[in-house]
Formats: sequence, structure tokens, C-alpha cells
Amino acid sequence: MTTQIQDVDHELIQAAAHVARTRCRGDNHTMAAAGRARDGRIVTAVNAYHFTGGPCAELVLVGAAAAQGVYELETIVAVGDRDRGVVPPCGRCRQVLLDYFPGLKVIVGEDDRVRSVLVTELLPASYVWADHQIEAE
Repeated sequence: MTTQIQDVDHELIQAAAHVARTRCRGDNHTMAAAGRARDGRIVTAVNAYHFTGGPCAELVLVGAAAAQGVYELETIVAVGDRDRGVVPPCGRCRQVLLDYFPGLKVIVGEDDRVRSVLVTELLPASYVWADHQIEAE
């Protein structure tokens, strides 16, 4: 895999870390995410853990962004509560993020090795849902 490293959006990491520190309480909310819209706005969200498979913070962020009129995200990051730092998206989130935002940058890594990569780099040889839809005539 050839990783295309992008500039890291430290302000975005700080926004997610602030939400994780101040809004994640108990087992129901353990992860925070922050996304930067094309117009520069930052949208934040927390996960909604449930034993039946509640949504991850990244997926809650996609809905929160749409509710605020943000339909194009440039960069996203997830941060764990209790100062766990940047946490990479799970497989389901990677696929959803790819389908919604194929040009999205995702911040991954730990401590001084944090970096921003294209979502396509996180899913090499991936299935792109839009590529397999039959267009209505």
C-alpha cells in the first residue's frame, strides 16, 4: 500500500479531543469525531454505543454534518475518551466514509506519528458502492 500522506489538521484533532474530554461520559459515549467541511466549518459528534451495534462517532458525524447542511467533508478524525488519542476508523466506518466522501482525508496514527491519508488508502482494492449501481433511464 502506497500511503499518500497529507498535511495534518491539528485543529481538528484538538476539536475531537475536546469533545471526547467534555462530552464522553460512561460506556455509552467513548469516542468523539470531528470533521472539517469544505467551507472550513468543523462538525463534531460522539458515538452512541449499544450492545446491538450502535453507531460509531464517525457515522454519527455524517448525520450531524448533514443536519447542519454539510454534505462535503474534507477531513475527519476520531479520538477516544480518557486521553486515548487518535483512533482509526473501523472497517464499517471506512466503507461508509468511502461511499459518502471518496476524496476524504482521514487522520490516523499515534502521538508524533499522526498523519492524514486518503480514505482510499485505508481500503485498497475496495468495493465502491456507487460504481455498482444501475442508473435509472
